[in-house]
Amino acid sequence: MLDKILELITRELMVLLIAAMPLMELRGAIPVGVSLGMHPLHATLLGILGSLIPVPILLIYVRPVFTFLRSTRPFRKFVDRTVEKTLRKSDKIRKYSAWGLMIFVAVPLPTTGVWSGCLAAVLLNIPFKIAFPAIIIGTTIAGSIMFVLSFIVTSI
Repeated sequence: MLDKILELITRELMVLLIAAMPLMELRGAIPVGVSLGMHPLHATLLGILGSLIPVPILLIYVRPVFTFLRSTRPFRKFVDRTVEKTLRKSDKIRKYSAWGLMIFVAVPLPTTGVWSGCLAAVLLNIPFKIAFPAIIIGTTIAGSIMFVLSFIVTSI
């Protein structure tokens, strides 16, 4: 009995942690959860929740961390490249603000998602009270798309 509980907690924690990681996010967490035997809806809910864990932290601390890292010689190029790359991809966010941010996060493709969306929101000075709900909605849409895809694949 205890083994079953530990296995369940371990699977759920794994999906939450994968969803919270940059690059993987829920696009990786939901298929991993399904491949571990979770129902697609269960994996999706955990994926969405896990993706949202870092959002407030990122929206609040990205700017001070980047400012500090930019002041250190070894990280200056990394920060400059990251900022340049993010701003290059954020024309729609700049143009449509919260709507653009929501759509950017909602598209379940590489280099779009919560981490990139948070970085873009900070760099474009979108206030927390606007960015946070837009990212929540965008993540929920991305999770819904991944749910449908996972449900179709598991039904075949």
